[in-house]
Amino acid sequence: MAEPEVAVFLDSNVVLYSMGTEQAKKERALELIALRPVISTQVINECSHVLRRKAGWSPAQVAAELTILVGKLSLVEVGMGDIRNAWRISERYGYSHFDSLIIATGLSAGCDTPLD
Repeated sequence: MAEPEVAVFLDSNVVLYSMGTEQAKKERALELIALRPVISTQVINECSHVLRRKAGWSPAQVAAELTILVGKLSLVEVGMGDIRNAWRISERYGYSHFDSLIIATGLSAGCDTPLD
């Protein structure tokens, strides 16, 4: 009997590791990207910000690289329902708003299994 397919949701840190220079983190991030995971528009925005501010990439370079990446992933848009769920998650578990939004969007995309 085949194992059920698991929907994997990636945080912006994993996406950024795939573009970084730390070899072990980069290799693991690329392995996860090969699973065709789910990311949200929030992740794209966070990565855009970090690549511009910390890595010094030009807007054109950010756009080119993230456009290629999005083609390898399943992209979901963050909606008002996700934001409301993030407020509830944050209230219940004490996570930051943005971490709660990642969790809420992942759950709405059918991702419910953490990876080790």
